[in-house]
Formats: sequence, structure tokens, C-alpha cells
Amino acid sequence: MLCLVTEVETIGDCYIAVTGLPDPQPDHALRMVKFANECRLKLNELAVSVMPIFGKETADLAMRFGLHSGPVTAGVLRGEKSRFQ
Repeated sequence: MLCLVTEVETIGDCYIAVTGLPDPQPDHALRMVKFANECRLKLNELAVSVMPIFGKETADLAMRFGLHSGPVTAGVLRGEKSRFQ
């Protein structure tokens, strides 16, 4: 399943992404959960692959997820790169 998730911005270690913008998706929550799970699996793969270089503590890398579902107010900002805000 293609998640159709769009990055809004990264603030520090927080990655903010949306789905269902600009076109609403009836299964938006499922798409975000699948996206979060894919991110978690990729992080686990990465941690294992760099363990020989950085040591076994690399296996302790973790990722948190917070999901919100509901109405949102968004606009498109213009500049070097158009983006949702």
C-alpha cells in the first residue's frame, strides 16, 4: 500500500508529516499507522547494519510516534520551496 504521506517539516528531532492533504483520504489513520510502522522497521534495519561500526549500543536506538486524526487548518507558504504549514 502506498502511504501517500507528505513531510510538512522537521523541527529538531521531530518529523511532522500528514496524509489526506490536500485531498482527503478516508483511510488516513491507517495510512499514518502503516507509515509509522515502516519507519520503525527501517530504523531497526539501520541500527543492525551500523552496529559493527558504532557498537552494540546502536541497537538501543528508538523512535516515538504520536498520531492525531481530525480536522486541520493548513495553508501553503511560498518561498524557496512551497510547503504546507
